[in-house]
Amino acid sequence: MSGNGNGIQRSDFAAIAEWVRPGSRVLDLGCGDGTLLKYLKSKRNVSGYGVEIDDENILACVKNGVNVIQSDLERGLSEFEDRSFDYVILSQTLQAMKNSERIIKDMLRVGREGIVTFPNFGYWKNRLHIAAGYMPVSDNLPYQWFDTPNVHLCTIADFERFCRERRIRVVERKVLTNGKAVGLLPNLLGALAIYHFGNGAAK
Repeated sequence: MSGNGNGIQRSDFAAIAEWVRPGSRVLDLGCGDGTLLKYLKSKRNVSGYGVEIDDENILACVKNGVNVIQSDLERGLSEFEDRSFDYVILSQTLQAMKNSERIIKDMLRVGREGIVTFPNFGYWKNRLHIAAGYMPVSDNLPYQWFDTPNVHLCTIADFERFCRERRIRVVERKVLTNGKAVGLLPNLLGALAIYHFGNGAAK
């Protein structure tokens, strides 16, 4: 399921690291091969665990020196106590979750704050594909319609409405395209969305 960590340092890693306080406890959901946690250990001296279901990725995490727990995120995070981590991260996996709302709620129960990244379906190139009558295929959405793990694609506007309606406080947002920050018309011009959020509605 995981989209997190493919052996290549992704552009969102540095953006995530900027929000993570040094020495924090981090839980990385759908951690893939552990690349993000390894990066955060190096840059921010964090401790913590990854959660992953795939056997090959579990082995890769061990090789990367990352503590990993084998578990299916679709079953929730009931094995973790409330507020047991400073940050819970879901990096490019939200769109592959069958129950996106539950995982966001679980993130805010287990962690003091959450960080999520996802491909923005509202990106203009995706809109062009749809206008031409096809499902988008891109760097951030690399699958064809028939083999994609993605079940809940959303736009930046969708996610922000989701947060408002559930009184989830957006602390900060970053939007990237080709690794560069997007400020103007992010829902149209941004390929990848990165959100730092917590409990309680925005003031």
